[in-house]
Amino acid sequence: MTSRILVTGGAGFIGSAVVRHLILDSSHEVANLDKLTYAGNLESLVDVADSPRYRFYQVDICDGPALDKVFTEFQPTAVMHLAAESHVDRSIDGPADFIETNIVGTYTLLEAARRYWVGLPDAEKETFRFHHISTDEVYGDLEGTDDLFTETTPYAPSSPYSASKASSDHLVRAWHRTYGLPVLLTNCSNNYGPYHFPEKLIPHMILNALHGKPLPVYGDGLQIRDWLYVEDHARALVEVVTKGKVGETYNIGGHNEKRNLEVVETICDLLDELAPQAADREQARSYRELITFVKDRPGHDLRYAIDASKIERELGWKPQETFESGIRKTVQWYLGNREWWERVLNGSYQLGRLGGKA
Repeated sequence: MTSRILVTGGAGFIGSAVVRHLILDSSHEVANLDKLTYAGNLESLVDVADSPRYRFYQVDICDGPALDKVFTEFQPTAVMHLAAESHVDRSIDGPADFIETNIVGTYTLLEAARRYWVGLPDAEKETFRFHHISTDEVYGDLEGTDDLFTETTPYAPSSPYSASKASSDHLVRAWHRTYGLPVLLTNCSNNYGPYHFPEKLIPHMILNALHGKPLPVYGDGLQIRDWLYVEDHARALVEVVTKGKVGETYNIGGHNEKRNLEVVETICDLLDELAPQAADREQARSYRELITFVKDRPGHDLRYAIDASKIERELGWKPQETFESGIRKTVQWYLGNREWWERVLNGSYQLGRLGGKA
């Protein structure tokens, strides 16, 4: 069934992957609503920007009247809410934006969705969905080497970022219980892949290495994360919004636990193979020589790991990429798309905003 899906944060890393998947691999109509902060990049959507099924709205999710206008004009059958401030280090240095966007913004969006939903005919009200996309960081960290986050793991956020996302999760569940808004929630592990903003670990390491710069690893680098290829995540999210059970939470993971140091070393080894002469160095030695250990960040969680058995059991989703295949594709993408990331690094991507139909 063709739906009209409103994607918030659709110019971001995960959001743009969702929009590309919806336009290229389905018949759904898509409205991309994004404020276009520093992390929003419409150049990540050039492959779909001219589609007659795509439109773009530059709107802040904290702007209630503007949201009402979008709901009235686009008449969505579902909302996929990805708009968020998401970088832990930035949340430590300046938490205010995270409180405003992730908490106040989610509240404002929920209210706009509720106003719209209440006015729908009964049949459309029954099929409407509000899908809130969150993170495994709301659970805190895991102590045991065999423990996994499940959908019922108690919340214990460690950073301003994860606390703000935990707050938004609670708001969504409250709007379901109090007002009956038909919601779905997902909590995902660490994403990686093409079009990832360079401040995040994997693209940061790739681009630093290509420039012959140090590869800073926090602490001893033994922190463990479960890595999820972003296109696998996009497929999972569409499965949830179209087939998930109202009121349910689904954890989405890649089944790829890796220590941070191991991730960086894997990137170095791939670059040794694929771009041995790329860095500005006197001779083509191993990129591993650029690894530098730096002071750990405050409140750094030691281990995240997702139990994704529920979404596989109930919706039939499982990741298509292993870490080995996904990280190779990612490194190859950055090597082959230099113009995209150079425009991000020099800021010129913010000057020429490419949009779709509005």
